[in-house]
Amino acid sequence: MRARFKAIVDWAQQTRPARVLRRYAEANGPILAQGLSWQAIFATFAALWVAFAVAGFWFRQPSPLRDALVEALTTTIPGLLDTGDGGAIRLDQLLSVDVLGWTGAIAAVGLLWTAIGWLGAARAAVRSIAGLPRDAGAFVLLKLRDAGLAVAFGIAVLASAALSLGSTALLGTVYAWLGTDETTGLAPALTRGVSAVVVLAVDWLVLWCFLRFGAGVRTTRRAMLEGSGLGALALGVLKLSGGLLLGGASSNPLLASFAVIIGLLIWFNLVCQVILIAAAWTAEAGGLGRRQVVETAAHPETGLAM
Repeated sequence: MRARFKAIVDWAQQTRPARVLRRYAEANGPILAQGLSWQAIFATFAALWVAFAVAGFWFRQPSPLRDALVEALTTTIPGLLDTGDGGAIRLDQLLSVDVLGWTGAIAAVGLLWTAIGWLGAARAAVRSIAGLPRDAGAFVLLKLRDAGLAVAFGIAVLASAALSLGSTALLGTVYAWLGTDETTGLAPALTRGVSAVVVLAVDWLVLWCFLRFGAGVRTTRRAMLEGSGLGALALGVLKLSGGLLLGGASSNPLLASFAVIIGLLIWFNLVCQVILIAAAWTAEAGGLGRRQVVETAAHPETGLAM
């Protein structure tokens, strides 16, 4: 019985999920995720300020695209925008941000640098998880690449909102053609399901691009698709349960005054852990950074490996 139990334990330790979690723990993944989560809060605030300062005048008038963008942001980061139910940033204040003038321009540069800094830290953390050396590229080129990724992520959020809006409109046309009420029966569930699939596909693409181009992880196509796909699926589950995180923080009377910030900290910590675990899965599936036993000779006097 004991031998059989030991055999089961040995088998479980050799499965890929166990190897991924072991890699994640040995690379100090939880500590890296905690550091990234702190930076992520400031980077997100900075990115939102810059984005709405530059392009906010397009969204100051109510429109279906603006509503879809706000819904995408509130779904992606619960508790970030205050649309009447509480949040860290009031939507009307965000829409009134102006970057014109020297003060606004300098603030925009500083805030953009903060957002780019998170991408650099995330790149270093992912490469550490994957067992890869730090990116040795030129500093200026790395920052330019991070700036390009920051812009690409912003475009991805906008594209996700536009695709969700377009899919909803297309389903509405189909319902009208079929003579079905889109507010009854299975229609609402189908609409939400299509929107969830669109968001999942965008998250999958964004995570794949970050691992491949942002962090420079080079491995097999299957490993990249597996790691980014599982990460996108985990992010989707987090988005569905995001309200529970904020509800748990606000239900504690000692934390009620800081419920939004604590909720965002918990949220970003979980998101960063998902990203790093997805990187660990990708690296493990692709065989990156695996330890190999190397025979070394010891120095006879110092005992140090030659």
